[in-house]
Amino acid sequence: MPRSLRTLPLALAFAAAWFATGCGSDSDSGSDADATVVATTPHAADLVANVAGERADVRGLLARGADPHGFEARPSDAAAIAEAAVVFKSGGDVDEWLDELVDNAGGEAGVIELLDSVQTLEGGEHDEDDIDPHWWQDPRNAVLAVAAIRDGLTEADPEGRANYERNAAAYVRELRRLDSEIAVCLAKVPADKRKLVTTHDSLGYFARRYDVEVIGSVIPSLSTQAQPSAGDIADLVDQVRDEGVEAVFPEAGVDERLERALSRDAGVAVGDPLFADTLGEEGSGAETYVDAMAANTAALVDGMSGGKTACRPR
Repeated sequence: MPRSLRTLPLALAFAAAWFATGCGSDSDSGSDADATVVATTPHAADLVANVAGERADVRGLLARGADPHGFEARPSDAAAIAEAAVVFKSGGDVDEWLDELVDNAGGEAGVIELLDSVQTLEGGEHDEDDIDPHWWQDPRNAVLAVAAIRDGLTEADPEGRANYERNAAAYVRELRRLDSEIAVCLAKVPADKRKLVTTHDSLGYFARRYDVEVIGSVIPSLSTQAQPSAGDIADLVDQVRDEGVEAVFPEAGVDERLERALSRDAGVAVGDPLFADTLGEEGSGAETYVDAMAANTAALVDGMSGGKTACRPR
């Protein structure tokens, strides 16, 4: 069991929510039922929805296309948490705002922090206490998170065990296929061209998994709320030139002006935006976790190869 699961009477809470709402539906179903399960970020909500299936209504707190680092809670968010049987938190500074929201909302929801269930990035440049929270950028971590979600939902709703186990197993197969296909795509880019410059330090897990070299980021921080100095930008321009970087990749949900200025000064292209901290809105082709990872892969392959190579998983 994830160590952050609060030992509360979850089964009773789930049962109360269940009888109040009836059989829920997936988060994007348009159901009018009250939420029974809450997740903080779009990534977490999508993973939870894939495991929950039609047995629960999954409500995500953070809007698609929004920067989680700048989240501001609404009264409806507190109400959703107060009514929920279980809350899934991504973890780290991506959604550290949840703790205060849960305290203020009341209710009996247990909180499961998915970061506790995954393999955190080691050997990076950050302090041990400053853990990179962007674990979902490695699909193997998504597999581990799915196991924690399955167990959390099962504890809250024991009668749904077979449903959760079946859905989790099917989704894990899809995630493993995604992992393999991303690796095949990235291998099409010569190793000396797999160089990455993004908005902030968000793709460390992806880079480590698929043998990509992180050259730097416009905002040298794990959070988009940090501010780069003029010296930081100047140093990065020089590094981009020296390393032969083909493209700079902005991130969806974040202002692109700094990235475009960097590309002009360094004389490199601006790649398609990456879905780093969020998922895409309807019609973006990145509405789900799997689709967003596939879209990111296609953007990176195109940008790193200077437009010479195209490859998209799925």
